[in-house]
Amino acid sequence: MSLRQTTLGMMKLGIAAALLLSVTATAGWAQTRPTVKDLGAAAPASVIFIGNSFFYYNNSMHGHVTRMVSEGMKGHKYRNSSVTISGSGLDWHDVESYFRPNGIGKYSFVGDNEVVFNPPADKLFEVAVMMDCSQCPVHPTLSKSFTEYTKKHSDTVRKHGGKPVFFMSWAYQDKPEMTAQLAEAYTVAGNANNALVIPAGLAFANSIRQKPDLNLYVADKRHPSLAGTYLAAATTYAALFGKSPVGLKYDAALGADTAAHLQKVAQDTVQQYLAR
Repeated sequence: MSLRQTTLGMMKLGIAAALLLSVTATAGWAQTRPTVKDLGAAAPASVIFIGNSFFYYNNSMHGHVTRMVSEGMKGHKYRNSSVTISGSGLDWHDVESYFRPNGIGKYSFVGDNEVVFNPPADKLFEVAVMMDCSQCPVHPTLSKSFTEYTKKHSDTVRKHGGKPVFFMSWAYQDKPEMTAQLAEAYTVAGNANNALVIPAGLAFANSIRQKPDLNLYVADKRHPSLAGTYLAAATTYAALFGKSPVGLKYDAALGADTAAHLQKVAQDTVQQYLAR
């Protein structure tokens, strides 16, 4: 074999390896492309998170989102609430009741645990971020309920002047194949209901691929570690507000290097998913 043939053969192998790496790196992306890319020009001032223990672990994801907004969007008036039921799916939630007057969001705790009463608003919540149970969107029986209640709750949110958003959850640590399944299910639901999708599950997969030694799970292999919650919050911040979390000082006591990695993964994932 000539030197030229050997060189060409090595080049072909290199190209094949690069293509394989590219396919592997993007294997978790949904096949369906998201049609909703953002929430519009104005950043939301009020958000309700509706879900389960995936949200409330580690002192609740919405609290970490608040810290990111406070730092990254100085002067932006923002409040949020989290309504979670352990182990719940969307069919467990009475979303209509969450928008009743003088209910959720009537007052807030600020500063030195001072109670502040919020003035009545035309829209109780401008955005509702909703997540189904961790298996529901892809479960052979429960997936029908996912389709039914993403529409029902989206209609309810819109009736009250808000915008529905779906939170794409992550695969179990020992079932990575769930990533692509959940991504597809949430993207299809987002398109069907004209709703933005937060690609948290894809961010988990990307972080694991880049930094497998950083554990995003607790011992049950389902719920998020603090690093997992931080990544989910950073992905939510990037998707909801169209702002990059890269460079934020708030690190949830994870350390600057870990936070920087998670911030970049969140931003890159949101950009890649929404640009498809």
